[in-house]
Amino acid sequence: MNNENKEININTTSEEKVSPQRKREIIKTLLIIFLAALLVLTFFSNTIMNRSLAEISTETAVSGKLTERVRGSGLVESNQAYEVSVEGTKTIKTIEIKTGQEVKKGDVLFTVSAVENETLELEEKTLADLELEYQKALLTEPTDYTQEDQAIRNAREDLNRAIAERNAAAVNESNAAAARDDYNSDKRALADKTDLQSKLRSAVSAIDSDDYSEASPELIGSLPSLFNSWMNAAEESTKADEEAKNAEENGGDAESAKAAADEKRNAADNAKNEYENEKNRIRNDLMGQLGSVESEIGDINFRISDYESQFGGSGSTSSYETADADVIAKQRTLEDLITTYNKTKRTNDLTNQKAALDLEAQQKAIEKQRKKVEKLKKDSSDDKIKSKYSGVVSAINVKPDEKAMEGTPIAVIDIVDEGFTVKIPVEAEKTKKIKKGCNAEVVNNWGGDIEAVLTEIKNDTVSGSKNRILVFSVKGDVESGTNIDLSIPCGSGQYRCFCLF
Repeated sequence: MNNENKEININTTSEEKVSPQRKREIIKTLLIIFLAALLVLTFFSNTIMNRSLAEISTETAVSGKLTERVRGSGLVESNQAYEVSVEGTKTIKTIEIKTGQEVKKGDVLFTVSAVENETLELEEKTLADLELEYQKALLTEPTDYTQEDQAIRNAREDLNRAIAERNAAAVNESNAAAARDDYNSDKRALADKTDLQSKLRSAVSAIDSDDYSEASPELIGSLPSLFNSWMNAAEESTKADEEAKNAEENGGDAESAKAAADEKRNAADNAKNEYENEKNRIRNDLMGQLGSVESEIGDINFRISDYESQFGGSGSTSSYETADADVIAKQRTLEDLITTYNKTKRTNDLTNQKAALDLEAQQKAIEKQRKKVEKLKKDSSDDKIKSKYSGVVSAINVKPDEKAMEGTPIAVIDIVDEGFTVKIPVEAEKTKKIKKGCNAEVVNNWGGDIEAVLTEIKNDTVSGSKNRILVFSVKGDVESGTNIDLSIPCGSGQYRCFCLF
């Protein structure tokens, strides 16, 4: 619509305008064209679709005979292969064959060094050794003085720190002397308090065990005499009890003896009570003294530990003389490092100059040896290895410039005339319908000239396997190492056709 309006506007002057009637005629014309095109496409739609569809054909199913088959895949192996080898140690110069290439008897397979040149090998080894030594010489690390520079910086920092400590020691000398006096006083007090603590503990232990032989007399007071009075009264009470018992049994004055026993028993009980009361009083007093002494010992130990952590043990301090001696020692260490650094630098400079001269001499020796080796190589001749049989190359085991050792196969040639073998594992049940001598169809036989005949049916040697191995003799255009798919006939049967409508 827009395009037609533009054309109308071009054909008319700028002063003319399209009338409403003209517009309706244009719209009517476009609708007629659209409907006509739609009618044409509808009429020919079946023809267009038929041209785009695939054509098929049908056949009528009939009754007939079908052959049951077993399919399998196997690797082609040559029945006989010829291994190409060399006499003595040879160097492979060129390889004239490729894997899969058909060769005939007398064809050239390889070009090798005709004779093993021991002199050449020796000279090549000499050249390799010279080049190796030269490379090692180039790998020498460049002279690095990072460690020495760092050691000098550290020594200078240590010296500055020692100087600062010496200055601080001079300022704190008087304070350190006072602290040392307090420390020595605390050490003496600690010894006294520790001795008192030991005596108090011994006294408490003696009270608990009623054995005062090791206790200090000034701490236990009258406890030994009170304990002895109790023991004596208890002994007298025991004797009185025995006398009262004897008087009663022997018809004596039992009443008088019993009264005397009661009196002795009361005296013993009073002695015991007096001893126990005094014992508890003195023990409580000793425990109070012991707690106070142990508290004082803890305070003294704290002050001693604080002093030793700040100034060192045994009452020593970092005196001004000690700090000054440390400054002198660090000054000498710094001077020794600087002297050693300068000496090492001079030595290394001489060593580097000698190494440069040695490298130059090594380069000249390498160049001379290389020319000698090249001359020996030019003087050596080549020999050719030819095939003894006709066949197909199945493997090439060497590369150019490699050493071939005597007895080591450098190539393998399958002798085609001897045929090939394919082994296929099949379930044992399926092999019951397969017979030796049957021809198998090669499924991937694109050339159509490969024949496979079943020659043997044998058990699978793999432990636990229930399969059997079908061995086929294969002839035709086939190569060792390739896989082929075989279809083996198992028998035929008659089948009827039923049509369902």
